[in-house]
Amino acid sequence: MDSDLTRHPWFFCGIGGSGMLPLALILRGLGAEVAGSDRSRDQGRTPGKFAWLESLGFALFPQDGSGITSAAQCLVASAAVEDTVPEMVRARDLGCARMSRAELLARLFNQAPTGIAVGGTSGKSTVTGMIGWIMCQAGRDPTIMNGAVMKNFAGPDAPFASARVGAGGLFVSEVDESDGSIALYRPAVAVLNNVSLDHKSLEELRELFGGFLGRAGLAAVNLDDAEAAALAGRAQQLVSFGIDSPAATIGVEAGSINEGPTAIAATVIDRRDGSRHALALKVPGRHNLANALAALAGASAAGVSLAEAVAALASFHGLARRFDIVGTTPSGITVIDDFGHNPDKVAATLRTLKAHPGRVIALFQPHGYGPLRQMGAELAETVARLLGRDDLMILCDPVYFGGTVDRSAGSERIVERIRQHGGQAEHVPSRTDCASRIVELARPGDRVVVMGARDDTLSAFAADLLSRLGG
Repeated sequence: MDSDLTRHPWFFCGIGGSGMLPLALILRGLGAEVAGSDRSRDQGRTPGKFAWLESLGFALFPQDGSGITSAAQCLVASAAVEDTVPEMVRARDLGCARMSRAELLARLFNQAPTGIAVGGTSGKSTVTGMIGWIMCQAGRDPTIMNGAVMKNFAGPDAPFASARVGAGGLFVSEVDESDGSIALYRPAVAVLNNVSLDHKSLEELRELFGGFLGRAGLAAVNLDDAEAAALAGRAQQLVSFGIDSPAATIGVEAGSINEGPTAIAATVIDRRDGSRHALALKVPGRHNLANALAALAGASAAGVSLAEAVAALASFHGLARRFDIVGTTPSGITVIDDFGHNPDKVAATLRTLKAHPGRVIALFQPHGYGPLRQMGAELAETVARLLGRDDLMILCDPVYFGGTVDRSAGSERIVERIRQHGGQAEHVPSRTDCASRIVELARPGDRVVVMGARDDTLSAFAADLLSRLGG
């Protein structure tokens, strides 16, 4: 372990964020002194999370610069944090070292004897959680860095378990392409799920993901995804996977998929030796079957037998906010909390819902004005194509935590586009009013799905909605 990482104190600006919290947990688990601040804490959002961090020994401060007290501290801040934030100003004045979230993660990851990095536009967190669980079950004692809470590791003492600190010399992490930082990682095993528009152009994504595969000793690549498959040649050694591709190393026996509302099962084929393995997942949807194949391929590349990996996934319970069933009312209305925020993720969730009977009422809270401009047209077309004439998408205004972003075009444009494509959509600016509208509309048998990212209060909103519906 790099002793430099534990020799000096750290300060996290935005410590409660999905990318920051697990890093803070890992550093503290290694013995470092870690403090932080968060705008959400100052605004009274998700108080339980911050109370838990304080119970673990993290010193938390208002985001007013008061936590930056020594030049010895290293400030960790995401690229989105403005230079005018008090911590940034104070750290600059004191001459503190500064590291981005991605630089710190890359340093932790690259110093591990074996690193498994999971990349791709969609499914990263689930595949990371699956591989982490497989490695735990295989006795490899991994450190895991995830952008979501992993239910298998969560409990009363760890309600926000998006990280695990292990001593096995193995580091499993999702890696992000949105800021280009995927170029910093040197994985022993690189897993590539899929490549599609989210934050960057396809040309940029091809370059980033191609380099990612080329730097790895072994790569696991999804042959069902045309863009990912086109990059498979960049791998030094390849273990491929896919539900439909007959060329995939690890695939699925035709006709073996059995899909239920909350689970999916299939027979997995290892085309290296012709063996067949009965896979049963406690999470639903074909996208989760694809995620499982990615995890199996990644684990296989890291030396775990396919039989052992398949067996481990039978007890994988999924991630918080990934098709997370909050509950069902006595009258039969089900509420689901989901991270869907780009066209691919929204499509996966809607397809899973539409594979089974019942009307869908979807609340979508865009995760920012910028992303909405980038993906709005594709999102509207996706929603209109996948939802039926009885289904409805309600959009509230994008989440906004302050800053200088252009807010001139918002959710009303997407609603207009969904309607132009023949879909049913409404714009209800306030999220509180959206809840009242859903309570007014919902009837027995409906599935209500709450979708969005970058806002932890969505889970509390979904739980409150279930309560108001009679759950």
